[in-house]
Amino acid sequence: MEQIIHIAQHVLEHSIADTLYLIPFLFVTYVAMEWLEHRTAGKTQEAIQYAGAAGPIVGSVLGVVPQCGFSAAAATLYAGRVITLGTLFAVFLSTSDEMLPIFIAEQVPADTIAKILGAKIVIGMVMGFIVDAVLRLARRDKQKLRIHELCEQDHCHCNNECVTCENNPELVYSHHDDCTHGCAHDHHEHDHAHDHDHGWKGILKSALIHTVQVGVFVFVITIALNAVLEIIGEDALAAFLGANPVLSVLASALVGLIPNCAASVAIAQLYVEGVLGAGAMMAGLLVSAGVGLLVLLRANRPASQNALIVLALYVTGVAWGLAGNALGIVF
Repeated sequence: MEQIIHIAQHVLEHSIADTLYLIPFLFVTYVAMEWLEHRTAGKTQEAIQYAGAAGPIVGSVLGVVPQCGFSAAAATLYAGRVITLGTLFAVFLSTSDEMLPIFIAEQVPADTIAKILGAKIVIGMVMGFIVDAVLRLARRDKQKLRIHELCEQDHCHCNNECVTCENNPELVYSHHDDCTHGCAHDHHEHDHAHDHDHGWKGILKSALIHTVQVGVFVFVITIALNAVLEIIGEDALAAFLGANPVLSVLASALVGLIPNCAASVAIAQLYVEGVLGAGAMMAGLLVSAGVGLLVLLRANRPASQNALIVLALYVTGVAWGLAGNALGIVF
């Protein structure tokens, strides 16, 4: 019993210390990210909307920028058939979710971060063009806009202002005359949209909220990881994952599909701690589209298509993760 209490105290002490150390770095990073989103959110959505055939290029480059709600906006634009499926894939695969703040807070070398982000951009771009090419060959690339159907589905009213769907407060559509500018956020993102109207006060508030939320996730994940390492041993865990690289890739990609920032936080933390290899890390982070997946499932029809998109996303992440392992790629 005394040994269990000792282990629990040791794990708790280390977890608190590790988490408190990250908080200042997380807050500064989120202030910069919130400022960036505040200044560029509308421009990035317009850029991806009007990218046309170059959508996968624009989507993969813009998707890698840590901007809350961008994957959600892309999901809504696809649900309205404003952008192609390939562009949506490019955004989802390149989106960093909470990876970048964790890496910065953990002081991962800048060149390592740049290599990982570069790989995500290239993979998103390549897969985006492949998806669009396959649909073109199958003659499934020509689809009419579904903006009006999307509005009716969520009981929205198209006008020149931002309208919250009456029965679905988790979705917000920013409509212009032709209703082609869509943005979707969950309750958290919706709050941010209002905060951004208040300048630095809103930016600091959003950054603080984000820091607290991610800090809690980091604390919980750190406790779990430290407990496992304390009980099993770091060497034993590393040996198990090293002996089962395929299993680690499959599991990491599965965790990455969880539509919550905790998924990318966990994967990034496990990679920093040396528990996950580069292939497993990439597999998980490639499919970590965050709230974008939730918005896709909610807004896009038919539901069977959503299932295929999620499956294809998972297979893509696993394939690139296994390829990275086979090629011995490290960052």
